[in-house]
Amino acid sequence: MATQQPPWSQPTRQSEEPKLKVYNSLTKSKDEFIPKNGRHVKWYNCGPTVYDASHMGHARNYVTQDIIRRILVDYFGYDVHFVMNITDIDDKIINRSRESHLLNEFRGQTHVLSQELVSDVQNAWDAYLLSDLADRLPEEDQPVGDETPSSYWNKILEKSKNAVWKAEILKKKEKFDMQLSALRKGREALATSSTLLKQGETSKENSIRLIDDSQDILVKTLDKKYGGTVTDPALSRALAQYWEGKFFEDMDRLRVQPPDTLTRVTEYVPEIVAFVQRIIDNGFAYEGDGNVYFNTDAFKASKTHHYPKLQPGNTGDDDESRGARAPGQRSKNDFALWKRSKPGEPFWDSTWGPGRPGWHIECSVMASAILGDNMDIHSGGIDLTFPHHDNELAQSEAYHNCGQWVNYFIHTGHLHIEGLKMSKSLKNFITVDEALRQYSARQLRLAFLVQRWDLKVDFTDSQMTGEIRTIERTFDNYFSNVKAILAQHDGKSAGDGKHRFGETEQELQNFFHKTQQTFREALCDSFNTPEAITALTTLVSRYNVYAQGKDLNVSLVKRIALWETKMLRMFGLGEGPVVEGEIGWGKEQRDQGAEPINKTEVIMPYLRVLSSFRDGVRRLAIENKDGAMKEILTLSDRLRDDELLPLGVQLDDQDDGKALIKTDIDPEQLMRERDEKRAQADAKAAKKAKAKEEERKKQLQKLEKGKTPPSEMFKPPHVPEGTYREWDAQGIPLTDGEGNPLSKNAAKKAQKDFANQQKAHQEYLEWQKSQTNT
Repeated sequence: MATQQPPWSQPTRQSEEPKLKVYNSLTKSKDEFIPKNGRHVKWYNCGPTVYDASHMGHARNYVTQDIIRRILVDYFGYDVHFVMNITDIDDKIINRSRESHLLNEFRGQTHVLSQELVSDVQNAWDAYLLSDLADRLPEEDQPVGDETPSSYWNKILEKSKNAVWKAEILKKKEKFDMQLSALRKGREALATSSTLLKQGETSKENSIRLIDDSQDILVKTLDKKYGGTVTDPALSRALAQYWEGKFFEDMDRLRVQPPDTLTRVTEYVPEIVAFVQRIIDNGFAYEGDGNVYFNTDAFKASKTHHYPKLQPGNTGDDDESRGARAPGQRSKNDFALWKRSKPGEPFWDSTWGPGRPGWHIECSVMASAILGDNMDIHSGGIDLTFPHHDNELAQSEAYHNCGQWVNYFIHTGHLHIEGLKMSKSLKNFITVDEALRQYSARQLRLAFLVQRWDLKVDFTDSQMTGEIRTIERTFDNYFSNVKAILAQHDGKSAGDGKHRFGETEQELQNFFHKTQQTFREALCDSFNTPEAITALTTLVSRYNVYAQGKDLNVSLVKRIALWETKMLRMFGLGEGPVVEGEIGWGKEQRDQGAEPINKTEVIMPYLRVLSSFRDGVRRLAIENKDGAMKEILTLSDRLRDDELLPLGVQLDDQDDGKALIKTDIDPEQLMRERDEKRAQADAKAAKKAKAKEEERKKQLQKLEKGKTPPSEMFKPPHVPEGTYREWDAQGIPLTDGEGNPLSKNAAKKAQKDFANQQKAHQEYLEWQKSQTNT
């Protein structure tokens, strides 16, 4: 028989631990996160197509995924296997590498500027205008009949001045502005080259300048003529390898952790061929004219499958299937699993002939190869929802004969720049490298942390220079203050018998524990990092109030600071390796093989400052002249404000007369804050001086009125001639200019004005006497 436990042995519970919920694009709701295999999380993230420099859209996606990954691992303690692919074979990669190769060949074959070269570029310009630019323009804006390129160009230029027309065109043809710019640049280059030819300036330098200024136009004609002859797959591999390296360099600078497993499409082609064949065998794909298409109708007709899941109702609106059916394609909604090779494209052998993988199949194959027939998380940008991820789901479930391949889909929101979608045509396109020249990795990560990961992010300069730098400075100041207090205490006991845990400490500790709970609830609420950051900054504000007091509880201060440090580093905001017991951002790790630190060189700037200060104080003591104490204070302020700040040292004067020493602060930030305070003080002093000067002028005006003796104030030239005829002995008027006695009111007013002037004149005489004495 079981022994009954006494009631006091049962723990008392007030509330349940919050459960982690994640916004799931599959269900359009926040679902409780329950991995399939205990604490092991299988996660596949769609990687980049590497054909150009990574940009802020990439940063938004991969930094956000990195933050969520860190939260799952470092905060919630999950064991995450993070898999990411590299798309190293794609239309963009193939076209970019082929066009670059053709342009380099053409440039190498050109020796001098000639009429033939000018004609070739002119023909390319005409073709680009009449086809590439005119493509997808409304019918009324297309070239008509035998309209010359020059006439059509002038018509388009004129229409482009109309803002309404241009806005409508950009909706249908996003690259219109870029194409227009390329045509302008090419036309100017042609005009310059024609003039140089007439002047006999035919150097190779001039020919190369014409080619370079017209390359966006010229390469299209070269590709149409010779593109089919470029068959070397090494070209596209080389381009992809170069930009893959640059991508990971940028991610490292953004402190994005590398994937646990990295896959590349070109390494999985045999697996892709086998994967596609099994989908055919399962009845959900078919071969047509050397291509293999996924049979969307057959898939939707099955009782166990649904398509599309992420965007129900959306049907084949991707570039591959827009418009009429391709040869061998049964429905325009059927997407390609395998593409027959075209001239000028790299290819691999398959059951259906030479070709290459379709866009969507690569992720299904690589994710399945590493993670199997089910995964916990699949992530990517919101723009991949349809068709890419919906098609991935369909073909993977068709291959595995399962009803659910992914349990949680995490899609990061769009990135806008200053309120607009990032686009080269809008001239708001920012590469990661460009962003990191202006802002630090920490500031960029903070910019994403203070906005919801699943919503649109608006990246603005005002936010970066305002809100983000303010948050960063809040933590900077907090950490420097805490480290200064801990250094001042230096682990020594006060030894005065005080426990230093009173009402204020209890209040701060309670607020700390409440903050920890608020922080956890925020992260459990689908990784709500804006609320989590607010919890951290609010705790700093509460600490700042506490730190204004005396006899601080150093142990409590340190405990809170260590937790704040741990949470911020968990978000990837720290520097260098984590050091046990370290408070603050940390320090960048020195490069291996770097020269050892010379302690003398490090400490010498500080010794020079202190030696100079000592020399000044010693000189004043020896001279022992009047005002020495004031000069010593000036030297002390100069040491604090001008000499230590550039060394990253801040002295905060305290009520007890002892300065709080803060170190490891960015000198530029300290001097910037100092200059801002000085500017504010100067502005305040200038305002005060201006008010004083205005008051002085007003006083002078008042005194100036008193300059006239009261006995003269009613006589010319102080009043017009003929105003009065008779006055009494004091000079007060008795009659008007006609000799009539003044009315009772006029006489009364004259006597009052006389008395006021008498008083003002007396003040004037006294002021004049004081000025003479001065």
